Amino acid sequence: MYDGEFLLLSLCFEQDLVKCQQLILYMELASGIPLIAPSELLIRALDSFETQNKLWSIYTIMTSEELLSLFKDLESDRAERKESWRSSKEKIREAICAFANDLPDHRLPGVVFVGVKDDGSCAELTITDELLRTVSRCKDDGTIVPFPTMVVQKHVLNGCEVVAIIVEPSYSPPIRIRGRAWIRVGPRRAIASPDDERILNEKRRSIDISFDLKPVFSASIDDLDMGLFQRTYLPSAVAFDILEENERPLEHQLVSLRLVDSIKTQIPTVVGILTVGKTPREYIYGAYVQFLRIDGTELTDPIIDQKELDDPLPDMLRLLDDLLEINVTTGSTFIGSQLETKQPDYPIEALRQLIRNAILHRSYEANNTPVRITWFDDRVEIFNPGGLFGQVNESNLGQGATDYRNPHIAEALKNLGFVQRFGFGIPIAEKALSANGNPSIEFQIAPNNVLAIVRRR
Repeated sequence: MYDGEFLLLSLCFEQDLVKCQQLILYMELASGIPLIAPSELLIRALDSFETQNKLWSIYTIMTSEELLSLFKDLESDRAERKESWRSSKEKIREAICAFANDLPDHRLPGVVFVGVKDDGSCAELTITDELLRTVSRCKDDGTIVPFPTMVVQKHVLNGCEVVAIIVEPSYSPPIRIRGRAWIRVGPRRAIASPDDERILNEKRRSIDISFDLKPVFSASIDDLDMGLFQRTYLPSAVAFDILEENERPLEHQLVSLRLVDSIKTQIPTVVGILTVGKTPREYIYGAYVQFLRIDGTELTDPIIDQKELDDPLPDMLRLLDDLLEINVTTGSTFIGSQLETKQPDYPIEALRQLIRNAILHRSYEANNTPVRITWFDDRVEIFNPGGLFGQVNESNLGQGATDYRNPHIAEALKNLGFVQRFGFGIPIAEKALSANGNPSIEFQIAPNNVLAIVRRR
């Protein structure tokens, strides 16, 4: 931890909340990195679940008295009650989404109480560590995008044991579940109307956005491929029934999906250029994948094939799938006189997961280096020009740990169907390699890049 992080930790634990938040803002401005409350760096440094929750509870400024007050107030639009997680998973996710969107602009956390009935009586729910972990996973399992800022805690309120899901208002609404943005209308949930979404778009705070959401000032809305947006991205990001009811202009839809910064300026964002830009590389110089097929085992050996793919993400990823199909070789093995088994030298799914992982997690801001795929006779090397980020480190890489340098690119890939479950790309790749008889992935990790090496079967 840095000195500033120790000071931040001290101020937060001493509950000097004004200075704590001022220091968070100072650290964000100094580093150029938005520190989602209380601090990406701090949370990474804290190993104890209990300590993290204590820090979160201070940051969210939710005292036991305030939680009890919301618990008792049956009409509050900042609280929702559910008897159990098992019977109400989807409705709880919708409530989290609605509190994160904060349409009433309370600028205060909303709370989902699990273990209490609608009338306020106790449901006598047994709360275990496994239940708390299960509920916590809905933060970043990819169902709610962009990821909400929330903490899950166990409390005893009025003698009733409950799970309290404390949800912070989002800095980049609208937050969606399966293409639908949910809001609070008094004490109930509802799907956001076009006017509601316009209000949510206007609430964004430009100082706290990640690089992939920043406007590309040298580009204009004319640099976006509207056909690709309408044909491919829009129907994948927004539910069909919502589109059927939605008669908003394209500009409003682009803003709602964070591909353009605002109705007034109509400047494409980084994620907008990467996802539906006509020529992404013209504005984000490292936004391409370099492919080399080498006839040998050394870079100095002859080059059989080389390509540079700089299309928008939907087209680029499909072209990469085609490229893998072309280059993977399937061999046949005869057993006895009749049986034949066919196995590729590399399982395509493993390579696909690692390449998509590199495109998602690379740094688009710090350098102009492309993602590189170098295909030798005995191995495939996938170079990611971005070091490990946030909570991910050498010891937990590939173990389900997740953190996102580019959260809105992650949202785009999820919407397009190129990512099914966040945090599972490397485990899926390892499983495919093992089933095919390939060795495990070898990682070479440097501060600013990661190289994944897959050996031939």
